[in-house]
Amino acid sequence: MSYILAFDVGTTRTKAVLTATDGSVVASAAETYPIYYPEPDFAEQDPADWWNAIGKTSRELMASGAVLASRIAGIAFSTQMLNVICLDGKGNPLGRSISWLDCRAHQEAESIMRRLGGPKIFASLLGTAITGKDVLPKIWWLKRHAPELYAGAATFADASGYLLYRATGRLVFEWSCASVTGLFNLKTKRWDGMVMRLLGIDPAKYPVLVGSSEKVGGLTAEAARHLGLLEGTPVFGGAGDAMSAAVGSGAVGEGDGHLCLGTSGFVGLVTRKRVTGRRGMASVQSADPEKLLLVGETETAGSCLKWAAREFYGASEDDPAIYRRMDEDVASTAPGSGRLIFTPWMYGERSPVSDESLRAGFFNLSAGHTRAQMTRAIYEGVAFNLRWILDSMDELYKFHPDPLRVIGGGANGAPWLQIIADVTGRRLERMSNPQEAGAIGAAILAAVGLGIHPSVESIKSVLRPTAIIEPHPAPRKVYDDLYAAFREIYPSIKGLYHKLNRVN
Repeated sequence: MSYILAFDVGTTRTKAVLTATDGSVVASAAETYPIYYPEPDFAEQDPADWWNAIGKTSRELMASGAVLASRIAGIAFSTQMLNVICLDGKGNPLGRSISWLDCRAHQEAESIMRRLGGPKIFASLLGTAITGKDVLPKIWWLKRHAPELYAGAATFADASGYLLYRATGRLVFEWSCASVTGLFNLKTKRWDGMVMRLLGIDPAKYPVLVGSSEKVGGLTAEAARHLGLLEGTPVFGGAGDAMSAAVGSGAVGEGDGHLCLGTSGFVGLVTRKRVTGRRGMASVQSADPEKLLLVGETETAGSCLKWAAREFYGASEDDPAIYRRMDEDVASTAPGSGRLIFTPWMYGERSPVSDESLRAGFFNLSAGHTRAQMTRAIYEGVAFNLRWILDSMDELYKFHPDPLRVIGGGANGAPWLQIIADVTGRRLERMSNPQEAGAIGAAILAAVGLGIHPSVESIKSVLRPTAIIEPHPAPRKVYDDLYAAFREIYPSIKGLYHKLNRVN
């Protein structure tokens, strides 16, 4: 029997997941690493940390005896996106990676869109408008503020490209990751030379594009030693985390939707239609060459619960007992949380409103509210935000995904899923090993590349949900009223957010 080794390279940790070729999980191992915040609005990571974590977790799995290295048929990565790494002529990083969390390039984003005709025209060309957290403004920031670093970069890579290079010795850029750079043409599936020329970006700094299921090469001898695997083991393109997770959810047919609940959260919908991203949503290349992925991301979902665990319950780290206590408090509290509303915008927001100045807060808080009600309001606030994204898909594009496949670590929280089902009025289908969806998706992509599955869409019958959550009708009126109020908050006080949280 053959196996796939997939790596989910996230913001704070990498997880190696050993799967069968049908995506079923055999074993896993994880390793954490830091994020650096050297200045306000800056967020950086050391690419070597990712590679070291991949080596450590892979060797750990091989040492466990779960499977022999000779049985590993392929390798693939599911990676965080929207990061920038400057590589020299030998493929070595010239410094830290600029993280997707970094928003130093706010002014560059506005300048770029003005130069290209404004946000609407820009979005019509490249799928979505951009913010200071996106790749293209970061490249322009380097050109303006770090010209020596820009000039010294032989190649601009992202996490995926860097890891594929370390694994195979070949410099490439996987196309789903490329589609979020602002430099990828969704129609031609090539780098957009016109945008590069207009912005004075050297196209030679961007490597050849590869597909998600395309074989990039085999493990080099050095990489094989680092991972504890065999030299020549096939390495496939993989995909960005959102695109891999979409595959891992099994929601891969036309109009299928899924919901990912992690540190951030997003609603994804697969379509052959070419749509323009609005209200912070993005139309990007999916891992399936025939389809696009419409994504609406909320920047802080699970991180809101983590904040509550720390500040309300005294958790110093991720403690399952604390989260069980939170779930108990939420389950024992009436829907609506005493008409208390929480806005889950801890770190600005991308969708349903794209505004880096937004922040979280409680509205209608009184001395009579309890900790349990405040905690439930946080769960409900994230659900209101997700409903706003779903309603935007319906209002703007006439997409109404129902049911929604649910993945991510947050999918293990039963009270939260019931709240989301009740708030959105949608049926939720939880997948097996939902927190491993990104790695499972990457493994499936490798299996497609190996010819084990004929296409990405063919796995729809393979990946099936293990739990169904139906919306309850009883709290609908309460939630409809609070949701209407929730949507009024941003337009009512956005000017105040801008005054308090000006992005430098």
